[in-house]
Amino acid sequence: MSKQRVLSGIQPSGKLTLGNYIGAMINYVALQHEHDCYYMIVDLHAITVPQEPAALREQSEAVAALFVAVGLDPAKAAIFLQSHVRAHAELGWIMTTLSYMGELERMTQFKDKAAGKDAVGAGLFTYPALMAADILLYKTKLVPVGEDQKQHLELTRDLAGRFNHRFGETLVVPEPFIPKVGARIMSLDDATKKMSKSNPNPGSYIALLDSPDDIRKKISRAKTDLGREIVFDPAEKPEISNLMSIFSQCTGKSLDEIQKDYEGQGYGTFKKDVAEAVVSVLEPIQRKYADIRASGEIHRILKDGAERASAVAETTVREVKEAMGFVLPARD
Repeated sequence: MSKQRVLSGIQPSGKLTLGNYIGAMINYVALQHEHDCYYMIVDLHAITVPQEPAALREQSEAVAALFVAVGLDPAKAAIFLQSHVRAHAELGWIMTTLSYMGELERMTQFKDKAAGKDAVGAGLFTYPALMAADILLYKTKLVPVGEDQKQHLELTRDLAGRFNHRFGETLVVPEPFIPKVGARIMSLDDATKKMSKSNPNPGSYIALLDSPDDIRKKISRAKTDLGREIVFDPAEKPEISNLMSIFSQCTGKSLDEIQKDYEGQGYGTFKKDVAEAVVSVLEPIQRKYADIRASGEIHRILKDGAERASAVAETTVREVKEAMGFVLPARD
């Protein structure tokens, strides 16, 4: 069976969290062994809201280094910056011309990010079309997405179908890859909300580069439910259920095993053990991250990844433009 092509990306804004690792990056690592994988740092998406240049540069390199530190192998998966592959911007514009205003207005993430603002950049409104281009450039079959990105993937599927209907079968209609377990790690201060690097309360999330002491403090202060039973019940006990999910993902123990192991012990002991489990997972990642940043190797990895990605992306753009009737430049 031929390998299917997989693509996903993470924005270089804010700090990557334990939620990013459990919900996305673990799956990235697993998929690279079975599929043809492309993982990018979506810096063009990042500038849909204002960015400090030095911070954008630092975070772009940091996310790329974390990709490698968590276990992505540059020999197996292409790791690259979105802005290093010019075809993203070109196909992004083409997808924008195929998108309808109503479709973009319905995007819940646009509504959330635009809420309460006097002025909203056009890029924030149209960026789902660029996201569609990201996916369609690689004729991607599987897209690892969280529940909050399903709406954008549906738009991508609609745009691919619309293009194929108008101009002939050219683009692959992608399918979502949504893990059944561990796809959503929730905030430590409110388990009804996803753990997010954009939360203004730093105690609400565990950053992948948080020190062991910071991790212990954050989990010790994590909100808990009434009572003291360690029971997985997201409806009635969302806070402790979230901590159980984190513990399960970091140790490999099932939720049933955790419930039995901590029967009658209360929250204090459990939270200490959750913290140590998280520390044991993140410390090796942090050591490898430090080594990669110190070596400067990340620049070569990004260059190689962009060359591999560009070879595929440029071919797709040429096919798209030819199907639409553009006069193509002569090949050398």
